[in-house]
Amino acid sequence: MDQTEFEQVVRLVTEEVLRYLSAPGKPPASGADLDDEICPDCDLNCAEKCARKTRAVVDAGADRISCGPTVVELDAGFAGLIDHTLLKPEASRDEIRKLCQEAARFGFASVCINPWYVPLAAELLRGTKVKVCTVIGFPLGATLPQVKIYEAEESIKLGAQEIDMVINIGALKSGQDDVVQSDIRGVVEASHRGGAICKVILETALLTVEEKVRASMACKQAGADFVKTSTGFSTAGATAEDVALMRAVVGSEIGVKAAGGVRSFDDLKKMVCAGATRIGASASVKIMEQASGAAPVPATSAPAGTSY
Repeated sequence: MDQTEFEQVVRLVTEEVLRYLSAPGKPPASGADLDDEICPDCDLNCAEKCARKTRAVVDAGADRISCGPTVVELDAGFAGLIDHTLLKPEASRDEIRKLCQEAARFGFASVCINPWYVPLAAELLRGTKVKVCTVIGFPLGATLPQVKIYEAEESIKLGAQEIDMVINIGALKSGQDDVVQSDIRGVVEASHRGGAICKVILETALLTVEEKVRASMACKQAGADFVKTSTGFSTAGATAEDVALMRAVVGSEIGVKAAGGVRSFDDLKKMVCAGATRIGASASVKIMEQASGAAPVPATSAPAGTSY
C-alpha cells in the first residue's frame, strides 16, 4: 500500500468514526431519509436500523456487520472468549493458583500472567484446555526489539502458548512505522516458531485515531494473530469505538482483543458487538456470574499432583 492509498484509508475510517461520535442530535426522520439519519438512541451500531447504510458498507467490501448490545446473543461457550488476567506486580503464587483454578473451572481461553509465573501456570493447567498467555515488553513497550524476542522465546520454552506484546509506542508517535512493524514482526515470528500465537497491544488510550489506524495496519502487515487495545496500566482501557475502528482496519483475517476496563457482562457484550473476538479481564468470574445469574462460585482446591 503506497502513501496515497494509506492516507485515503485513514481519512475514510477517521471520518466515519468521528461522524458517529460527534453527530449532533436531530429530530426523528421518516421515510427514505431515515436510512441516512443518526437515530436519537444510536448505540453506534446501525445494522439493525439503517438499511441503506448497511448496504453501502457491504458493497464497499465488509464481510461482517456488528449488531447493537441490545440484540446480541452469546451462547454458553462465550467463556472461551476470555483471557482470565492477573498482571499486577504484587500478585502472589496463591493468587495465581486461584486464577488457574477459576480458568479451568469456567473454561476460559487462557490465563494471562507475567512471565515469572508461566512455569507455575503451565504446571497447574496441564491436562486442561486453558492456554497460558504471557506479556512481553510490558507494560511500556519501550524494550529493545531483541529483548522482546528473547523474552518471548524463553516464555514459550517455559510453557507459554500465547504471547501478548506491547508495541513501541514512542516509535509510532515519531512516525517510524517501519520500526514499529519490524518490532512486531520479530516477536510474531518468534512466537510462531515456538507454536504460539501473538497478540499485539496498541495502548489505544495514548493514540490518536490516525495512530490507531497506522498501528493496526502495522500489526496486520507484520503477521500478528490479534490486535489488542490496552495493557490495563495506562490512562484508560478498551472502548467499543476503538474495537470497531481496529476491526474496520484489520478486517476479518485476524482477531481483535478488548482489554482494560471490561468489568461486566454488559461491557463484554458491547466489545463483542463492536468486533472483539477475545476479551481480557480480571473480573472474569464476576462476568460469568452476571451472565448466568448464579450465586458466586466458591473457591476450589488446587488440582491433585501439582508441585507448586
